[in-house]
Amino acid sequence: MERTLVILKPSAVQRGLIGDIITRFEKKGLMLSGMKMAWLSDELLTEHYAHLKEKSFFKRIKDAMRVCPVIICCVEGIDAVHVIRTMVGPTNGRDALPGTIRGDFSMSIQENLVHASDSVEAAEIELKRFFMKDEIYEYVPQLMRSLYANDEV
Repeated sequence: MERTLVILKPSAVQRGLIGDIITRFEKKGLMLSGMKMAWLSDELLTEHYAHLKEKSFFKRIKDAMRVCPVIICCVEGIDAVHVIRTMVGPTNGRDALPGTIRGDFSMSIQENLVHASDSVEAAEIELKRFFMKDEIYEYVPQLMRSLYANDEV
């Protein structure tokens, strides 16, 4: 199973979309193996968005992520990174197709509701950044045989 990081941004929290977004992942057959609420520090956001520090919108992104606490999730499943990125849709909500999270709920490039790791390698780094080892759980859902063929897991 592959694990990935999902952050429900302040725009999702403020709009009361936490349950709607998490439900989509669960209905797809993905599994939550860690979840918590946190108010992200400027230092943590600077590290997380370091690849954008030269961009003109760097401060705006950090400011937007500090409006209120966020929901940080470790989500697990076969090809979880790809599946979640597909479900979330493109960064700009105006470009996202209906049926995706951003396509159904976002009209903004900034207030786009969700951060999702963009690769398996990034997911590993980001999960370590936001979770302690004892905050991610391993368990087998009772419905596993209904989610995947026996030769997939």
